[in-house]
Amino acid sequence: MRIAIVILNWNGEVLLERYLPSVVQYSQGADVYVVDNASTDDSVAFIKANYPTIQIVQNKENGGFTKGYNIGLKNIDADVYCLLNSDVEVTENWLHPILEVFSKNKDAAIIQPKILDMMRPEYFEYAGAAGGFIDKLGYPFCRGRIFQELEKDNGQYDDVLEIFWATGACMFIRKEVFWSVNGFDEHYFAHQEEIDLCWRAKNKGHKVFYVGASKVYHLGGSTLSNMNPKKTYLNFRNSLFSITKNLPRKKALTIIGFRLLLDGIAALRFIFQFKFNHCFAILRAHLSFYRNFGKMYKVREKANFIPKYYLTKSIVWQHFVHHVRNFNDLVKH
Repeated sequence: MRIAIVILNWNGEVLLERYLPSVVQYSQGADVYVVDNASTDDSVAFIKANYPTIQIVQNKENGGFTKGYNIGLKNIDADVYCLLNSDVEVTENWLHPILEVFSKNKDAAIIQPKILDMMRPEYFEYAGAAGGFIDKLGYPFCRGRIFQELEKDNGQYDDVLEIFWATGACMFIRKEVFWSVNGFDEHYFAHQEEIDLCWRAKNKGHKVFYVGASKVYHLGGSTLSNMNPKKTYLNFRNSLFSITKNLPRKKALTIIGFRLLLDGIAALRFIFQFKFNHCFAILRAHLSFYRNFGKMYKVREKANFIPKYYLTKSIVWQHFVHHVRNFNDLVKH
């Protein structure tokens, strides 16, 4: 099984200098690529000077996460792509458990490892943690992370489990599956594009897995921090895009109605916290969604609702009303 580790880079020379050594050291048997999104720093020169075995694909423009990978992967041949953030440190033997699941389970199309926090290694990291899910209203959450609450890794998720979505911070995906769903949706630019990709793959009958025996450490926030208003804008807008595209019409429209109300409450909460930029970001997200609704509606997948993956009706209600902070406590409510 040929695997290509593909790192998307934009002006990330400092990150490459810090995190490439672990990728090169612990990825024997895999080909390593850097897809450069028209960087203006010395990223490309650094790679050429220090890592001559790494292959470089240079994009002509910065198309963000979505377009950057779509263009770059067209130039890379492999059986499995590993899409790896430039701020991820991998560990010894991280590839073997992933490839073992791919080999034994032909239905496995997408896999993520355990994602731990670089700054607090004993805790799960925000972007992916121990595998992603969504609630019935389309809000994403993870095993090991509910909103800003991060669990400590005590081995409670050292398993192999089918999940709903895998993080784009470290996502393994079969090449034929990636292209069968036409890659990432470039309307997203960045954030939650991996949820949409996994959702579209599941709608075609593919499976997404988490493999706890493989672990990596993610710095996170190197492009946008979790509390950056631009990230708030992209997350709220792109979540509505995914609902519109990936659910049957009646369910999608019903859920969007609920989301308009809940997103309004979220905006009010930001006002009470004096985070006015975030409130404005939600407003901008909805205006962008309304402008693009017709386009999203036309390209949406015709799929059945998959209730078994919606572990709770509302993660918002569970967290902010019942004060649920750990994934395993969801079953109690």
